[in-house]
Amino acid sequence: MSRFVSDKLNEISPYIPGEQPQDKKYIKLNTNENPYFTSERAVGAITKEDLLGLKRYSDPECTPLKKTIANYYGVGQNNVLITNGSDEALAFCFQAYGRCGACYADITYGFYDVFAHMYDCPAEHIPLEDDFTIDITKYFAKGKTVVIANPNAQTGIALDVGDIEKIVQHNADNIVIIDQAYVDFFGQNAIPLIKKYNNLVVVNTFSKSRSLAGARVGYIVADEHLIVDLNKVKYSFHPYNVNTISMLLAKNAMEDEDYFTQCVSKIIAAREEMSEELKKLGFTVLPSSANFVLARTDKMGGKQLYEKLKENGILVRHFSDRRIDDFVRITVGTDEETKILIKTIKNILESK
Repeated sequence: MSRFVSDKLNEISPYIPGEQPQDKKYIKLNTNENPYFTSERAVGAITKEDLLGLKRYSDPECTPLKKTIANYYGVGQNNVLITNGSDEALAFCFQAYGRCGACYADITYGFYDVFAHMYDCPAEHIPLEDDFTIDITKYFAKGKTVVIANPNAQTGIALDVGDIEKIVQHNADNIVIIDQAYVDFFGQNAIPLIKKYNNLVVVNTFSKSRSLAGARVGYIVADEHLIVDLNKVKYSFHPYNVNTISMLLAKNAMEDEDYFTQCVSKIIAAREEMSEELKKLGFTVLPSSANFVLARTDKMGGKQLYEKLKENGILVRHFSDRRIDDFVRITVGTDEETKILIKTIKNILESK
């Protein structure tokens, strides 16, 4: 880095995104993207008039999308804030509520540590249990902001909404942030709880279940007073944070409920099928409620398997965290991609 950079930035270890290779074509199962095309209804609804409107700044309130989300979940428009992906939503939350400190799992979404450092937020890492589940009692009465990815970002394991509610109840004087990037593959959404609790912030994204990772649209649902807080952060940083076309794509995609249901159902079925096939090959597979699985085999280390798969044209994700170093995280792809994956893994293990 340059000699001009601030000490704080120099100390930060930035988030490392999954590979997005340009050199050759891979079966890409490393960044939990949806394998299915964005809703054709959503894309087809973009008009020439919409495109001509790009000469103007986008609506800072994203009013059409905000209204659609509010109607979808049965909340008020003043309970919704639209963001540039859920990462921006999380950044806003850490800026607004992080100075008192934050706690989250030791194995979870890597951006939490980055945001904690960036926004001077003392962080406590709460170890997952030996089976990689969360003991909710460890999150009671923390006296700081609680952050939980549900389902968890690296393990895929989820807490029931009843357990989420207990955590919220036991932290009445502090904010609880529930990061729901993968919730549509689980089915238990915490958003209804915002009507009962004014300390709950729920973060969602269009990147996973709605096939809009490249559009960069996320949103927050929370008590209206919390939305006022978070809007102040937004308007102090980037008022026009979501572009017009992405906003319209997200709105139209949320209105295409049939296609959404179809895609989610296919991914859940493929997840279960892939898990069973991996188990037949001797893998330990964590019980996932997301669109990926975390799996390991005693026949080969996680990094080696990742490298062997890459050599064979398949990208998965390997993390160097000590507790999951033996695992690879595999995104659920199409049925055809899953067949190729399983066949390739079988050949790799047999040739060892």
